[in-house]
Amino acid sequence: MPPMTISDSGWRRVSEFADRLILEDRVPSLAVVAGGRHRPWRSHFAGLPTEAGTASVGPDTIFLVASITKPLVAMAAMQQIERGRLTLGDRITDYLPEFGRHGKYGVEIRHLLTHTSGLPDMLPDNQELRQQNAPLSRFLQGVCECELSFAPGRGVQYQSMGFVVLAEIVSRLAGAPLPELLAEEFFIPLGMSATALGGPDAWWTGTPPVVDRIAEVRLPEAQVHGPDWNWNSRYWRQLGAPWGGLLTTAGDLAAYARMLLNGGVTPSGRRLLSQASLAAATTNQLACMKDVPEDERRCRPWGLGWRLHWPAHSANFGDLLGPRTFGHWGATGTVLWMDPDAEAFAVILSTQPQEPAGGQLARLSNLIAASWRQAD
Repeated sequence: MPPMTISDSGWRRVSEFADRLILEDRVPSLAVVAGGRHRPWRSHFAGLPTEAGTASVGPDTIFLVASITKPLVAMAAMQQIERGRLTLGDRITDYLPEFGRHGKYGVEIRHLLTHTSGLPDMLPDNQELRQQNAPLSRFLQGVCECELSFAPGRGVQYQSMGFVVLAEIVSRLAGAPLPELLAEEFFIPLGMSATALGGPDAWWTGTPPVVDRIAEVRLPEAQVHGPDWNWNSRYWRQLGAPWGGLLTTAGDLAAYARMLLNGGVTPSGRRLLSQASLAAATTNQLACMKDVPEDERRCRPWGLGWRLHWPAHSANFGDLLGPRTFGHWGATGTVLWMDPDAEAFAVILSTQPQEPAGGQLARLSNLIAASWRQAD
């Protein structure tokens, strides 16, 4: 395919729609960045990061991107596979013997990465744990004690708790806490200076502190009365939940997306991921799981940590992306996608929860996809 670029008229429609979302109070704050593998990217920022603040959203505004965290953790696992420390077929009990309780012996690494483990999305006492400001070790303990919804590899059930287990295994293999590992292996080489899995203590000091740049999420009803544990609390911002605790800017996440489109290589030429890893991570892994229902394998495919193209599902990604598109979304109102055929990516970060339909994100995604044209 010839090189693509974003048309001026197309980007104007993107910007006008984004501004309208803010004006009509459908979204409190919004940061949009789109671009290509080698082409300069476009950006648009709108809204206020906090209800009480006066500063506008800008390139340095930090967002809680929720489940976009998951594929970034998955890529850290792929690094361990590249380095000979792990295989997709390894059983979780090879690394965490205590995980095998209640019939979970058959769960493999591949099941965690494809949402086919049978683990729950959240623990039954998730809210109680957060109200207690529980550490991640308590969540891991809860996963080890829980039962599966179905035998591994026999169904698809979105499972945040699988990434608690995956994160623990990756950290043990690498000999470093996951936040440090992600920073050293990905964020620092990519210049993602405003990105962290759990904000460090230093973000709460200084004049002004970095924490003042974090956009507040418009909370769902279930979290409104939880100032000590909701998405905007210090506890949650620092927990570093491997299923949803990443804090980043639109520009930083765009740098990560461009690295993926460039085959795992940074602009300076440093390779962070092999082409083999990326090929596996962005291929339909459900296709060879014969016991997964056919409609899941064909219509709602997953790679390794990445959601792939769902042809009859408008939510979050929209309707106009290519068949090899991969990406993820987040419950706080965020979406990231990359289309390798068009060599294009989009980052949409907001503070308006979009579940379950992701309608505003889908419309904005459609406008971005429609703005691309062949370069002159």
